[in-house]
Amino acid sequence: MDNQKLINFLNQLLSNYFVLYVKLHRYHWFVQGHHFFQLHELFEEMYEQIAKDLDEVAERILAIDGKPFAVMTQYLEHTTLVEASADDQEEEIISQLMNDYKQLIREMKETGLSLADDYKDEPTSDLLITLQGRYEKYVWMLSAYQAYK
Repeated sequence: MDNQKLINFLNQLLSNYFVLYVKLHRYHWFVQGHHFFQLHELFEEMYEQIAKDLDEVAERILAIDGKPFAVMTQYLEHTTLVEASADDQEEEIISQLMNDYKQLIREMKETGLSLADDYKDEPTSDLLITLQGRYEKYVWMLSAYQAYK
């Protein structure tokens, strides 16, 4: 069975994770505003989770006989996210992160899960569903934060 389309999707997801990982570090370091301490801590939690998630995705690619991307040029070429562009103010950062997580969720739902189903790859489906649930929680938390403001 040729599962190259699924491997390609997972490498795109891996690329998105590396861009998000760097973006979360930037926001962790440079966030400003009344909620600096809470957001500084939250962004650290998020980039630590993304580091774990990207490792799981890379290992899944290996498990299905693929080769995960492992250089920045590949990540930047294949990502569907954009690098950080917020001016480091909390409202703009939150908005960009919500958009990124929503995009990851949408791509998993619209492409990743369909491909995993096409190839009857239940472990990949399970991984994507777990990741989707985690990011839906982040979107909920970030939305609740925005509503409070």
